[in-house]
Amino acid sequence: MSLRAFFSILRPVNCAMIGFAVIVGIFVSKPPSLHVESLALGFVTGFAICAYSMVINDYYDIEVDRVNQPGRPLPSGAISTSAALVLAMVMLAVGVLASVVLFNLAAVGIVLLYALLSWLYNFRAKKYGLSGNVIVASSLAIPFIYGGVVSGGSVTSSLLLFMAATAFLSGVGREVVKAMADTAGDQKRGIRSFAIVHGVKSAAALGAGFFLASVVSSLLPLLLISVSLFYRVGVVVPDIVFIYLAYAILRKPTGEGALKVKTRALLGMLIGLIVFIGGAF
Repeated sequence: MSLRAFFSILRPVNCAMIGFAVIVGIFVSKPPSLHVESLALGFVTGFAICAYSMVINDYYDIEVDRVNQPGRPLPSGAISTSAALVLAMVMLAVGVLASVVLFNLAAVGIVLLYALLSWLYNFRAKKYGLSGNVIVASSLAIPFIYGGVVSGGSVTSSLLLFMAATAFLSGVGREVVKAMADTAGDQKRGIRSFAIVHGVKSAAALGAGFFLASVVSSLLPLLLISVSLFYRVGVVVPDIVFIYLAYAILRKPTGEGALKVKTRALLGMLIGLIVFIGGAF
């Protein structure tokens, strides 16, 4: 297994964002005391479970990727399926162990739920289109809640819940748009994505709608609760990104356009994470 193939199948940027989302959840929940080990173990848990889900995704998608992305590690032969399974189990074990070390039963339960949803999505739910998109998007919201749980702070913090909702909505939008670029391979596996069932133009409209809904969700704290000046000013940046992405996919509702939008959506999410953590102070 080459180092390049290893990083490609793990998607470390995506995993780091999930780990960082846990840290954001810790800060926003305003724990009575902040411990470095909680931050470190929380990040490791988020990163490892996300890595597990990424590898499992590629394992189940190998036939789809032979059509859509033949250069991916598994269809190209850079990594064997058996090696991928071992890597997935190692990542799962690391994530679960990191949560166990925190001595928090609720945290372990959330990690196991996250892992179960990841497997369920790839094994079965992905074939059902929008419901599968919702499962994936929930994995973007769960890290914020997990951070609140492991910190011992307030899981019901209004800002924390708004952040989880914003991540969820933008995640559904990205997944709906992402599927627009995968129709050829998805049809091969029998996946009934929204784009396949209703057409790419309808999928573009739905994806854009979720992007705009995430913008509304991110702005509601300005009207309903007290937030920092950093959040009030900074939230404009990711919101502009997602408004543009909604416009971009509506203007060019094609597989090529979808690929660009799904990549840029990650940038918007990363900026959003930075704004979220600034909102904790």
